[in-house]
Amino acid sequence: MTAQALEGRGLACVIGLEVHVQLETDTKIFCGCSTASTENEEPNTRTCPVCLGLPGALPVLNEAAVEAAVKVGKALSADVVRETTFHRKNYYYPDLPKNFQITQYDAPICADGHLEVTVEGDTREIGIERAHLEEDPGSLRHVREGTRPVETRTVSVDRADYTLVDYNRAGTPLMEIVTRPDFRSPRETRAFLAKLEEVLEYLGVFDAGRDGSLRVDANISMVPAEAVDDDGSISTETLEAANRTEVKNISSHKGAEKALAYEVTRQRNAIERGRSVEQETRHWDESRGITVSMRSKEEEKDYRYFREADLPALRVASWRDELDIPELPDARRDRFETEYGLDAESAAKLTSTKEVADFYEHLTETFDPDLAATWVADTLLGELNYRDMRITDVSHRLDEIERLVELVATEEITTKNARETVLRTMLDEGKTPDEVVAAEGLGKTDDDTVAAFVTEAVEENPSAVEDYENGEDGALNFLVGQVMQKSKGSADPATVNQLLREELEG
Repeated sequence: MTAQALEGRGLACVIGLEVHVQLETDTKIFCGCSTASTENEEPNTRTCPVCLGLPGALPVLNEAAVEAAVKVGKALSADVVRETTFHRKNYYYPDLPKNFQITQYDAPICADGHLEVTVEGDTREIGIERAHLEEDPGSLRHVREGTRPVETRTVSVDRADYTLVDYNRAGTPLMEIVTRPDFRSPRETRAFLAKLEEVLEYLGVFDAGRDGSLRVDANISMVPAEAVDDDGSISTETLEAANRTEVKNISSHKGAEKALAYEVTRQRNAIERGRSVEQETRHWDESRGITVSMRSKEEEKDYRYFREADLPALRVASWRDELDIPELPDARRDRFETEYGLDAESAAKLTSTKEVADFYEHLTETFDPDLAATWVADTLLGELNYRDMRITDVSHRLDEIERLVELVATEEITTKNARETVLRTMLDEGKTPDEVVAAEGLGKTDDDTVAAFVTEAVEENPSAVEDYENGEDGALNFLVGQVMQKSKGSADPATVNQLLREELEG
């Protein structure tokens, strides 16, 4: 549901996000346990007395996590505060073994930043209120018993018979990025999350491929449409008067848009029917596409924050100027348009991730920028997307992709064969381009052989020749197809077209 549609019904939505981002470090934030993927690990094996909160265990802050947080703050144009401290956030969650979370409260490491997002050509600045460091909880798996003794399945929290807890993730460095309530539609939140993920990947502090690496809590409320100014701003009094719900368990850009669209509709319908919107925490059930009530919304006092006595105050404001960050997506996109003459759409595709942008620029050192852009932005990314793959899945084979572009650039194979046969076989069967070319006999046919194929096609298809002479242009295309069949697609179409015209008009 768009903001315009909501306003047409006399209501507008106000959304703020809390984005939890796992930072890529070798070890956890307060101990030496590995943060490597636990996908194939037994539950509760990547733990130690520190991340389990056993008596007498003391936390030691991970310097790499702090550096990553400062880089994020710099990329978001945020201030890095002069002194930052850690607190204990006390509440009972089964995936927090200490029964409290070490986090930051009144002195976050970063504050007052922003990020620009564009939706349907309209660019808006989303304010970043704060970004702070904390430890990630463990993970939960909600289980429902089947009808047979050994049959169990994972279900949503409200349908589970019991829940399994895995503390392997507990203690992973987490950065919580809290926006201001600047979103006016679910679609804007999706664009923001995609843009934020882009920036984080460019910084090298985040891996989108890691399960649970980005999770979102969204706060949403409805206000009278007339309370929203032309620039999208809303008064503090209006915001404070509106009851808001918090939606948890959102784990994707698309999921955020769907969850918030559902919640907008639910709240709007309640208000229009004269019912009040309860201030509560709701769970997003992705499988059913609905939110369900979990509990009443906690307030700040419920967490009983107090200083973490085992961690001293941290002074790293100077790191903002000392730490370098790479060229970010927007700047690189603009440069690609200027330096390589790319259109906006191609530049956007080629800067979608740092790996894609780096590979494109590597190719431009040898090949024409337009040829490189076509192969990376359209051909390679298109084939990867079709297979639900990312460029990181073929990072060890980029030299083979470069060799394929070389075969096209030097006219050793046709573009059609390179795209439709060689690349697809490479991705599906793991062969090198030269192996595919040799196995399929795709080496480019020499001109003399092509000329012989042209003569054969003309002699074998007198009716098509007659149609051509009668002015039917489609006949030429038919004859070109006949020649391409004879050459198994290895002839250059432009050369075939030229030789056919010469043969037919000679």
